Amino acid sequence: MASLTAPAIVCAVRAHGEHGAILRALTEEAGLVAGYVRGGRSTRLRPILIAGNLVALELRARTEEQLAGATAELLESRAPLLAEPLAAAAIDWATSLTASTLPESQPYPALYSALSAVLDAIGVASSARQWATALARYELLLLAELGFGLNLEECVVTGMSADLAFVNPKSGGAVSMGAAAGYEERLFRLPPFLRGQDASPPMDDVLDGLIITGHFLDRDVLDGRNRDLLSVRERLVSRLGRAVA
Repeated sequence: MASLTAPAIVCAVRAHGEHGAILRALTEEAGLVAGYVRGGRSTRLRPILIAGNLVALELRARTEEQLAGATAELLESRAPLLAEPLAAAAIDWATSLTASTLPESQPYPALYSALSAVLDAIGVASSARQWATALARYELLLLAELGFGLNLEECVVTGMSADLAFVNPKSGGAVSMGAAAGYEERLFRLPPFLRGQDASPPMDDVLDGLIITGHFLDRDVLDGRNRDLLSVRERLVSRLGRAVA
């Protein structure tokens, strides 16, 4: 990718040198991309280079191996949402997860659409439950796109699709009510919304969904190594739990 012009979601910004910044952003067709923004730490550009913002991104590099030079113009600011701690934590986690786990320059159009939906929901939802539902589904999709999808369509024991009520924490497969008898405490409860069966789940179900996706993100994608990133998620889920209480 020697050049690119596209809308992009800012996912991470890191200071580079005295005045510049390295930007990582998600685009629909090129996936996660990186570029050096000259003057990225200036008072003019800092409000633009905020995680969650939608920008018109232009990247130009002389070779495929060279870090591209980047310019960004603001299309939609989500900076006002950062004044609310719960919303800020959600944006921080969703964008940091994206920047930390996706390989660069590989298209993930479904993830681009899903992340956009999460950020839009944070901005307009009347309650945290609504955007937290979108966030859990985003995490589930990210697992699938990276090759760690869960099998929630049939019981891993019986092969049947009826009465699916749990998830095996080892296999990532659904387990029916009957097959789980006597082993319920070793399994995750499967909320129906993760299978697309409940458009407006209660917050308890959303938290159960986040427990499932968090377990597999930690084990399969983050490999338990990125503790700083995981602590961002832990704080977010803790805040959501207090909101329920």
